[in-house]
Amino acid sequence: MKTRSIVLAALLLVSASGAFANADPSNAALAVIAPKGSEVVKVIYKGATGKIKLNIYDASSTLVFSESRNVQQGFILPLNFAGLSAGTYTVELVDASGVKTEKVNYQPAKATPANVHVAKLAQEGKYLLSVGNANDLVTIHIFDANNNLIHTSTKDSAGSFAQIFNMQSVEGGATFEVINAAGISTIVRI
Repeated sequence: MKTRSIVLAALLLVSASGAFANADPSNAALAVIAPKGSEVVKVIYKGATGKIKLNIYDASSTLVFSESRNVQQGFILPLNFAGLSAGTYTVELVDASGVKTEKVNYQPAKATPANVHVAKLAQEGKYLLSVGNANDLVTIHIFDANNNLIHTSTKDSAGSFAQIFNMQSVEGGATFEVINAAGISTIVRI
């Protein structure tokens, strides 16, 4: 609901400023939309025709992006913030009428852990490891009761997979650790 309100406000801002497109450049407007969980931030500018400079600064005022461009009464610019850490960024736009700034709170999409399930099979010492929602490389570690690594493998998963492990020689239980490509670990103890 909040995102819808922000988008609506930005659209109203752009359409309202469009009525004054040929008017005084001091009527220029800047809006920044950063949907939560998206790596794309949209910068919306409506103003006079001419050269502008767009700068983006992180929370410690370090310049992380800068671009100059010639515009015709404005633009909508999608910027990919992938690789930047979560936090507050300042979007600064310099045009003929001066400097405009907007703050944006960037929260990248969180990687989701794989769905991991270990089931004891009817055969003595056999366990079924099933992994869903992986969609990438998955690393499997198995540790014995003393936390010694007894198995490691990597699987290229296209969504989900299952594998049977023979654990007859392992005494006192074991721990399965499944790590997805984003580094998120899921641990199951048997």
